[in-house]
Amino acid sequence: MKSFSDLTEQEVLALAISNEDDDSRIYNGFAQGLETQYPDSAAIFREMAEEEVRHRTQLYDLYREKFGEYLPLIRKQDVRGFIRRKPLWLMRPLGLDEVRRYAAEMEMETARFYRKAADRARDISVRELLTRLAEEEDQHEAHAEHLTEHMPKDAIAKEAETERRLFVLQYVQPGLAGLMDGSVSTLAPLFAAAFATHKPFETFLVGLAASIGAGISMGFAEALSDDGSLTGRGSPVLRGGVCGAMTALGGLGHTLPYLIPNFWTATIVAIAVVAVELAVISWIRHRFMDTPMLQAAFQIMVGGTLVFIAGILIGSA
Repeated sequence: MKSFSDLTEQEVLALAISNEDDDSRIYNGFAQGLETQYPDSAAIFREMAEEEVRHRTQLYDLYREKFGEYLPLIRKQDVRGFIRRKPLWLMRPLGLDEVRRYAAEMEMETARFYRKAADRARDISVRELLTRLAEEEDQHEAHAEHLTEHMPKDAIAKEAETERRLFVLQYVQPGLAGLMDGSVSTLAPLFAAAFATHKPFETFLVGLAASIGAGISMGFAEALSDDGSLTGRGSPVLRGGVCGAMTALGGLGHTLPYLIPNFWTATIVAIAVVAVELAVISWIRHRFMDTPMLQAAFQIMVGGTLVFIAGILIGSA
């Protein structure tokens, strides 16, 4: 890699041309990735891509005037000081907020590069162009940070609703499925072990095994259910991780009280934790799944109570 201070004026301009070309392609990639779900934001990114093309044209015209037709191959990865970023534009589906932050950081870095290059430029015309481009990149940064301010209110509302639905599909649904399974399915083995042995630590081990086993099972089941390409549910690895983690968490919540040495104290605390877990599940279903609160609470409480009673009866047999 080459230090920025060692670049010649010709190499600086060549790097600026390459940079504008890359940025244009990245913005077109964002536009393509957002087109289906966020068409208004996609249109804005296409406009930003066209602006980067205009910048490249201005830089290349000046370069040919100063140095001729030969353009050295020099890119960001060849120069120290540029931030290494993951290729977000290749990922699907794209998150709107993450894309906006990414674009703002790109523009900020580019503006800083132009200012440093302008400070080192000896040619007046080169310095003037780089300074002007730095100012325009500053405007692009603010534009990227506040993309929604340039969109109609109905488009903003539509994209916000789309983003909410994607959040529910990719995070809430797998997390809720895991929390319900972990909180409810582990009740029977945990309380069966508790009332069969009356030994808190042995009960804790049973609950721990049931929770971790259920988490692994649910995680794999969710990850293998679909790849997200048609359903829009996002990365199967991410969904599986969320579902598995929430399943294990749901089981561990009422398992941990059995670390308390006294059996009845541990059991009372575990029952209280179960009540809290079922209330949280009911609220999540009401908040994100548009289920009436009383209906959500009734469904969850009845199911949880039946599994709880089954565990006690089996353990007491």
